[in-house]
Amino acid sequence: MRRRDFLVAAAGAVAGAINRPNLLHARDRAPAAMELEQRLAAVIAAYDAQGNHRTGTPVDNASAEWLARQVQTMGVTAELEPFELTRVDPISSYLRLVDRRIEGVPLFDAAFTDGTGVTGKLGPLGSGAEIGLAQTEPFSPVEPRRAQAGIVAQARRSDHKALVLLTGGTRRGLFLLNAVSFRKPSGPPTLQVSSVEADWLQRQAQQGTEATLVAHVNRTPAQAYNVTCKVAGSDPTLSPLVVMAPRSAWWQSTSEQGSRLACWLEALRVMAAGNAKRDAYFVAMSGHELGLLGIDAYLERRPELVKGAAIWIFYGSDIGAPRQPNLIHASDATLERWLLQALEKEAIRADAKVPYDAPARGEAGPIQRGGGRFVTVACGSEAFHNVADRWPEAIDIALLARYARALATGALQLAREAG
Repeated sequence: MRRRDFLVAAAGAVAGAINRPNLLHARDRAPAAMELEQRLAAVIAAYDAQGNHRTGTPVDNASAEWLARQVQTMGVTAELEPFELTRVDPISSYLRLVDRRIEGVPLFDAAFTDGTGVTGKLGPLGSGAEIGLAQTEPFSPVEPRRAQAGIVAQARRSDHKALVLLTGGTRRGLFLLNAVSFRKPSGPPTLQVSSVEADWLQRQAQQGTEATLVAHVNRTPAQAYNVTCKVAGSDPTLSPLVVMAPRSAWWQSTSEQGSRLACWLEALRVMAAGNAKRDAYFVAMSGHELGLLGIDAYLERRPELVKGAAIWIFYGSDIGAPRQPNLIHASDATLERWLLQALEKEAIRADAKVPYDAPARGEAGPIQRGGGRFVTVACGSEAFHNVADRWPEAIDIALLARYARALATGALQLAREAG
C-alpha cells in the first residue's frame, strides 16, 4: 500500500501515527503540547481525506457539515448559512496539437468553449495567432496579487480567440489561479496547464503550430455554506470579536485551508472555555477561490458588523507550512503590536510586515474597504494551489501548534479586555 493511501485510509487514527518522530522526544515536551498537536493533526488529516474542496460541490458541502459537528463537540451551536452560486463543472478541458493531448483546468472567471473548442495557430501572447500562450507569475506571500497582475491582466485584454496559461509556481507543475472575477468573467476561454509543458509548448508557439483548445463546462445552480457560531461573552454591550477562516479551494488545499481551520477550531475551543467578556463570532467561509463569495454572503446578513466588530482576526493561508516565511498585516499599530506579542510568546518572529494601508489579502479585503479593524498572519508555500498540497508533507505540525496556541491565547486575551 502506498504511503498516501495508508494515510487516507487511516485518517481517523492518523494523529497518533504521523507524530511518532515527535514522540521520540516526549520527555522534552509538555503533555499539553503533544495533545494540541494531536488535535490539530486529527483535524487536518480528516480535512485532507475529504477530497477536492471546490465551492458548492458535494465534497465542500459535506465538509461544512463535518466542520459544524466539530464545533458542536465543544458545546457550541453551529449554523450552516447557505448562499447561491452557479457552479462551474468542467466537462472536457485540453489542448490538442501535433500528436498530443494536454489536459488542463479552465480559468473559472473567463469565457468557455463548446465541446468542439477553438482551432487555430498557437502563438505567443500578443501575436496574431488565434490561440495565445503565456506564463503566469508564481504566487508570493509578500505580493499575493502578483499572480493576477501583469501577464494575466494582459491576457484577459488580448484579442486571441483562446488562451493557454502555463502556470507559475515554486516548482514545475499546475498551480491554479483563483477566479477573482467570478461574478463578472472577462477574457477569452483560457486553459491552465502545467509548466512541465513550458519548453515544448513555447517551441510550438514559435512555429505557429495548429492547435485546438477545449474549455467545455456545465453551469450548475448550487448552494454552498458558511459555517458560523457564536461564543457569548459576559458583557453583550462590548463590541464583539470576529474570527474567520476560508475553508474552500482547489484540490485538497490541506496546508492552504486545513491549517486555518485547525487553528480556527482551536481558537473556538479556547474561547468556549475562557470566560470572555466580549462576544466572539466565528465564521468559516466557502467561496474563497471564486471571488470570495462566502465573505460577501456573510456580510450581507450582518452589514453592521464590519465596523461594529472590535477586531476581525483573519487566519491566512498555509500556517505552519515547513521552512516558509510568514507575513503579518494589521490595520493599525495597536493590532500589529498585539499580534507580534502573541507570536513572540511561542518564539515565532515576524518575517515580513505589510504596511497598514496596503491592500489586505483574501477575505480581510472587504473588512478593510468597509473601515473595519483587522489582523492576519499567513505563510509561504511550495504547493500553493497545487495538487501536492497534502497531508502530512505540507504541514509542520509542531510549528502549526505554536501558531494555533499563540493566536487562540491572544484572541482570548482580546475577548477578556473591556477597553
